[in-house]
Amino acid sequence: MRIPLSWLREYVDLPATETGRDLQEKLVATGLEVETVEQLGAGLKGPLVVGQVLTIEELEGFKKPIRFCTVDVGQANGTGEPQEIVCGARNFAVGDKVVVVLPGAVLPGDFAIAARKTYGKTSHGMICSGDELGMGDDGSGGIIVLPPEHEVGTDAIELLQLVDEVLDIAVTANRGDCLSLRGVAREAAIAYGLPLRDPALIDVPAPNAQGYPVKVSEPAGCDRFTARTVTGLNPEARSPIWLRRRLQKAGMRPISLAVDITNYVMLELGQPLHAYDRSLVQGAIGVRRAEQGEKITTLDGAKRVLDAEDLVITDDRGPIGIAGVMGGANTEIADHEADAGTTDVVIEAAHFDPVSIARTARRHKLSSEASKRFERGVDPQAASAAAQRTVDLLVLLAGGTSEPGVTEVIAPSAPHTITLPADHPDKVAGVTYGRETVVRRLQQVGCDVYGQDNLTVTVPSWRPDLVEPNDLAEEVIRLEGYENLPSTLPRPPAGRGLTERQRLHRRAGRALAGAGYVEALNYPFISDETLGKLGIEQDDPRRTTVKLVNPLSDEEPALRTTLLPGLLEALRRNDGRGSHDLALFETGLVFRPTGDEPQAVRLPVDRRPTDEEIAGLDAALPRQPRHAAVVLTGAREQAGWWGNGRPADWADVVEAARTIAREAGVELIVRGDQHAPWHPGRCAALFAVVDGAETLVGHAGELHPRVIKALHLPERSCAMEVDLDLVERAGTGALQAPRISTFPVATQDVALVVDASVPAADVEKALREGAGELLESLRLFDVFTGEQLGEGRKSLAYALRFRAADRTLTVDEASAARDAAVALAGERTGAVLRGA
Repeated sequence: MRIPLSWLREYVDLPATETGRDLQEKLVATGLEVETVEQLGAGLKGPLVVGQVLTIEELEGFKKPIRFCTVDVGQANGTGEPQEIVCGARNFAVGDKVVVVLPGAVLPGDFAIAARKTYGKTSHGMICSGDELGMGDDGSGGIIVLPPEHEVGTDAIELLQLVDEVLDIAVTANRGDCLSLRGVAREAAIAYGLPLRDPALIDVPAPNAQGYPVKVSEPAGCDRFTARTVTGLNPEARSPIWLRRRLQKAGMRPISLAVDITNYVMLELGQPLHAYDRSLVQGAIGVRRAEQGEKITTLDGAKRVLDAEDLVITDDRGPIGIAGVMGGANTEIADHEADAGTTDVVIEAAHFDPVSIARTARRHKLSSEASKRFERGVDPQAASAAAQRTVDLLVLLAGGTSEPGVTEVIAPSAPHTITLPADHPDKVAGVTYGRETVVRRLQQVGCDVYGQDNLTVTVPSWRPDLVEPNDLAEEVIRLEGYENLPSTLPRPPAGRGLTERQRLHRRAGRALAGAGYVEALNYPFISDETLGKLGIEQDDPRRTTVKLVNPLSDEEPALRTTLLPGLLEALRRNDGRGSHDLALFETGLVFRPTGDEPQAVRLPVDRRPTDEEIAGLDAALPRQPRHAAVVLTGAREQAGWWGNGRPADWADVVEAARTIAREAGVELIVRGDQHAPWHPGRCAALFAVVDGAETLVGHAGELHPRVIKALHLPERSCAMEVDLDLVERAGTGALQAPRISTFPVATQDVALVVDASVPAADVEKALREGAGELLESLRLFDVFTGEQLGEGRKSLAYALRFRAADRTLTVDEASAARDAAVALAGERTGAVLRGA
């Protein structure tokens, strides 16, 4: 909400020396979010005056139309002679009053004006548009053309109110009253301890039977509807400068007099209004729910299909407006440029249900100034005053006549009352305010307060957000100053620290960071299109997703079933910005529905749900395992004086998986596999022993070329993803610190020849079991294929380290353990010693 300081001063007598910055500080202290204070006209320097166009000469021979004008500026130029000015605008004629800036002036943006030769003529100044003066869009699309009553030579800076300060306030959802000058003025009056001149306190005639007929069929959606009629409007009447400038400063574009007045009153009082061309309304005005599939063309020219929950304004033909959101084009006010301008109008000032308006605005994706106010809460008692204020301005500015008929349809309702212990704000804040302070502050916001120890508080109609004692306590605390609350550190009860699961997650992240990976946090949303680009088939469980009813983006409407889409997008984005050597990781939840989840029940709010109800709610949720994933591209080791570097490959992401598994005390079993989105010849399936059985916990490898092309990734990019929950289950609990033996190690190397189809993991498993307890570690350090081995054969060379905890091993003991390992490997995999 943009609040011009000059306008605000009409309702509160702020000190003359008080600036917008001073007011900002005061309002922020009371809880309003004043984001900026805009200095309008900063650096503006005259002479800037009203001039009258005397002659216009069209200059020929240029690419665009150019006009050489003489303008009467009175004595503003010191000579009284006409001012010669070159101008390219076409929206003014001889005799029009315009705004002229003369040499020596400075316009906003430090634009100094001087006489200069252009298009073969000397231009002594400029004829100004609204944009050049920092006024914004005035709807003219060109030069400012002033009403004829303004005298030549008048100071245009004062006339156009070009110097002002505007506070831009981010109004929170609970403070709909501050979407008006009235509401912000009340806050300013409280902050400065000054009286408020409430613009809603005006004389309003009582309702009578002569008013325009109105029928409200949906009182739950519309509990108040006021209708007033003004006739005999001058269709040529235009909004005066002061009205147009206030709308512009508040961020609205002037349109036509009737529309400008309704917008002005809405900004002033916070009550949205709508003006109907009376000649276009057929029969009584009604308020009802729409019929499913009904259609209406709104003022923005869009044709909309209505929902049965939409609240609509109707006449005998059907809908003429979407209540509280936007009017219909079939009763639109015609401006003064139309063939037949509007002369008779019906003014609507109504109060609608906030929830209904909010849902309608979102359903039709049609957020308007009216809907923003209704969905945050509008003062229902201000409707009649707003209608009267609109009528008064139409009579004053358009020469209309107010008809005596006044229509008010009101659903009976009682004011909201809250019982509040007088010391409740003290308990909430931890500060002793006392009853007098509590009563005074509540009365300042408009509450009626009665009682001693227990206060009975009647909430004002403009504060629908005050619904319980804590809301009232907050009002007292914010007005007394949040900065005055004592700073007290809480004393939480001693806990047990992190769980084993949490420790594992943190250890895994630290281990990956230590291995050179950078954590990337991504949104947990994906699309079916992305899963298709990853080459994931339709029958893959990762294709079964949870669709969001109200997603942040229509392009990503589902919750992720894998971490890879977000990480690969981060990889692509960073590579496109010049970072080509990348190692990223992420740990987070994925969402894996089975389709068998029961329908979630709506839990009660008046009591604590039972354990069975909570269990039923949990059962309706999809399975949410925590995964860890990495992506790699570019150089894994940089080249330098120490030697050649090397590019990242599939073995690096397999090692990343082993790094995570080691943090849980788990040894992974690695086998070849074919699984999207990995290259079928460079994909590893990762297994771990879970509950006594080998269980697939993830995959790693190089991405498929088609995936790389579809996602615009660097060539030979690699990725890995594992299920951390399964890795945790495979672990043996808390990690035990290794015992370091003081006895020397015995190293034995073996080279085994096996069929090329035999996985190295199977050979390694057999060697471990055969070597027994003396084996400390085993490492594959070479893989060889060649003609001397024979077709379809390969050699696997392993380094075996043996050590005893209580003695130095003899050569015979180490050799016996090695031979036992080789024998078991030969029995299980057909391995034979190379060269044997």
